[in-house]
Amino acid sequence: MSAHGKLVGAATLKRLRLARGWSLSGCARAIIDKAAELGQPLDVSVASVQRTVARWESSKGPILPGDRYQLLLAHLYARTADGQTSLGAGSDFAELLDALAHLGEGEQRLGELRMLLVKTATDGGGGLLALLGPSTQLALSTVLADPSRLDEGLLDAMRLAVGDVNGQVGSVPFVRVQLLLAPIVESCRRLLDAAVPEPLLPGLQAVAAQAYTLAGRAAFETRDDEASRALYAEATAAAGGIGSPWRRAVVHMSHALVTLYSTPGIEAAQRLVDAAVRDARAGESVTVRARAHALQAEFAARAGKERHAQAALALAWYDMDSDRDGDPAPTSFSPAHLRGFEGVTSLYVGDPAEAHDYFAQSAEALKAPRERVQRAIVSTDQALARIRLDAPESAAELLHGCIDAASVTGGRVASIRLRRARGDLRPWRREDWFADLDDHLIDSLGA
Repeated sequence: MSAHGKLVGAATLKRLRLARGWSLSGCARAIIDKAAELGQPLDVSVASVQRTVARWESSKGPILPGDRYQLLLAHLYARTADGQTSLGAGSDFAELLDALAHLGEGEQRLGELRMLLVKTATDGGGGLLALLGPSTQLALSTVLADPSRLDEGLLDAMRLAVGDVNGQVGSVPFVRVQLLLAPIVESCRRLLDAAVPEPLLPGLQAVAAQAYTLAGRAAFETRDDEASRALYAEATAAAGGIGSPWRRAVVHMSHALVTLYSTPGIEAAQRLVDAAVRDARAGESVTVRARAHALQAEFAARAGKERHAQAALALAWYDMDSDRDGDPAPTSFSPAHLRGFEGVTSLYVGDPAEAHDYFAQSAEALKAPRERVQRAIVSTDQALARIRLDAPESAAELLHGCIDAASVTGGRVASIRLRRARGDLRPWRREDWFADLDDHLIDSLGA
């Protein structure tokens, strides 16, 4: 971190403090009070904390606040002067994170602070409005009253907010994802039914398609299949009006996986996969096309069509290895995800040992918080491969970690796959390790 960057961080901390009307000692008292409120009292004097605050703001050699103080500052600045939670762009909390970054804090730690405060916001009954800065909240209220005032700035803020919620998947339960999304889903519905400026309609439809798709997934994960189907229908309609077929392909793929686990048979889900492949091939995102071909391979393998599955996998790898410069969705699918699809294909129509290795490679690479749900699914499939390799106890050991991950997020797909794996282990139901696994499942997932 450059010396200039550190000075910018120090100046930002000072500006935040002064904007709250705090002297150095006043800021120290606020920190001490917040620590006590959180049940983490600081065993130090006001004078000691005051000196620490001064070192953060020094114009000569500012220092980065330690982890504990970062947490306390995050809780302080996450609330506005009137006590409302505000975490979005332009908020004091966002400025705090920017200051900490200038002072040398890494992205992972800043992400952890943000996730923690999002959890706190939803614990307190807050929703997506907490992820919108004060000016954006005002702008959204104004536009809902007069849709003709919609502008690019508000669309960008809404897009970022939905992306922010999407980033919480794997870190917060899906019921909280629903809570966060509800205001923007309703806002999109109202605006799409209103007379917004015509040039901005595709942008609004893109935001709506993303919000509805994520909300449909969350509704499915919380076992509200009727709401899920309705949201996916809205997402498909919104994406269809944008003029970018890859966006509708993304909706179809998410809908296909949900349908696979909520509708008997695979025919309905297969139709969605076929539609996704058609749209992906007509679209400009090579990454989305790779994902569509990977999903096509999984469904072919589930149907026992080995040649079709291998052909689709080859197309997926061809797409993944292609030049993706300028791809509108470059991070939506990765080689680690594709390894998981290779594993599923091998599990159904190939060698379980090969499947196990593919799953292991995929799980090892899926480390981001956003990928926690997918990693639990991949690891559960890896356990299935171990069962087929006649290593049931080793499979059970792996499943314990999958249960913990599924219980954190409330993921329905992971839970379904876990129960199937448990069923495959029934021949060993008299073993002590099977009883331990059963107890863990019941304690964590209720079944």
